[in-house]
Amino acid sequence: MTTNGELNERVAIITGAGAQGKGIGNGRAAAALLGRAGARTVLVDLEADRLTDTEDLLRSSGSDFLSVAADVSTEAGCRSVVDAAIQRWGRVDVLVNNVGVVGPPESVVDIDLIEWENLFRVNVTSVMLMSKFSIPQMRAAGGGSIVNMSSLAGSLTHPRPAYATTKGAILSLTRSMASRHGPEGIRVNAIAPGPVYTPMVQAAGLSEEARAARSEMLPLRTEGTGWDVGEAVLFLASERSTWITGTVLTVDADLPRPSRPPEP
Repeated sequence: MTTNGELNERVAIITGAGAQGKGIGNGRAAAALLGRAGARTVLVDLEADRLTDTEDLLRSSGSDFLSVAADVSTEAGCRSVVDAAIQRWGRVDVLVNNVGVVGPPESVVDIDLIEWENLFRVNVTSVMLMSKFSIPQMRAAGGGSIVNMSSLAGSLTHPRPAYATTKGAILSLTRSMASRHGPEGIRVNAIAPGPVYTPMVQAAGLSEEARAARSEMLPLRTEGTGWDVGEAVLFLASERSTWITGTVLTVDADLPRPSRPPEP
């Protein structure tokens, strides 16, 4: 196995480890990098065929993995994922709550209530439920690391109120969980990606002109990739970040923030 051994014998669950198409999404990259670091990975997605390319990446590095098709917006789906990990390897050390969708674009005036509630189940409730079943296993293992995928949309102005609200909720949930479970040796952090080009973004139809325009607004003059986000996941999952919890790691090429008025 090609590995640096940082996560040897650790068991890591990655939700949203597949992608809507070809290419490297955040979950796919995180799974590949955790596997290369020696982790035994549980690849989770709603549809099994979305995991095929991720599985190929894990096989190419000789990583040990298990694929599970499950709906993590449901209690039964989340329980089945953790049960599969325990049955195979007997422990859970790392949880990457990566699954998420963009959801409806409408304003609060026009949005459909069912779509609003469904988005929260996928983006927020899944984080709570996966943690609900993973944390007892982390306690039994003596600790662990949970990495929640938020977005800059959770803290900056964003035109999709439903999506932005779910990503903001993940930030609050992360800080609360970090405080509650820190004494148990369980670290909880969040990642907030900026303009990253992934299969989900590609499926949304972002034009080449729009990609170029958003790259030009960044100091590094380039958009990010799933690998950039995956490296941040690896950092927070590994012992390189053992004294970091309750934080939000932005991966955004220093996206300029709105200017603030001077202090009085």
